[in-house]
Amino acid sequence: MAPGHQSRPLLPAVVPLGWAMAAGAVLLISGVHDEEPPRPSAGQAFSASADPAPPAVRPLPPADPVRLRIATIGVNAPLTRVGLDAAGALRTPPPGEPGLAGWYGDGIAPGSAGTAVVTGHVDTPAGDPGVFHDLGALTTGATIEISRADRRTAVFTVRAVELYDKRRFPSRKVYGSSGRPELRLITCGGGYTEDTGYLGNVVVYATLTAVT
Repeated sequence: MAPGHQSRPLLPAVVPLGWAMAAGAVLLISGVHDEEPPRPSAGQAFSASADPAPPAVRPLPPADPVRLRIATIGVNAPLTRVGLDAAGALRTPPPGEPGLAGWYGDGIAPGSAGTAVVTGHVDTPAGDPGVFHDLGALTTGATIEISRADRRTAVFTVRAVELYDKRRFPSRKVYGSSGRPELRLITCGGGYTEDTGYLGNVVVYATLTAVT
């Protein structure tokens, strides 16, 4: 990947319309790695046999998330609240803080009923790894922990990890709510060009399975 880039519109925005729909784009940094970030394997995608109903866990009342931990890929990151810009695009954490993850604060709190959304940078303008650089390597069955301001920890189990072409991002599938407490982690991924940045988005689907 050649040096020289700028932030690119890569993710649909989240709009609070009962359940989230796409409108606009999220800006994530497109870096200059010689090698692209990990891609999820075909075995991590949804399938009828590999997507059983999750255990029944009572949803939590709303509370701001404060920290995200994914032990299997070495993530232990503070969370900051992000919102929409004037164009309806979901803001991301400041580019100068690649280790910070962003929670869409006008949506669902992680652990509450509905679909919570967390974004993060895959890398920096200099090509250094961002907080979600290895998101594509996450496997089904892995655990995601989110510590909340109410001193509870929402524990999610990964159900699928998929890579989408940004031009055909399945907004209804990603942001739609089943009524269960669910979580989506989203970052850039796939191939890269100097003109457009990363060509796709990695999306992790996870469901609340425990509270500590």
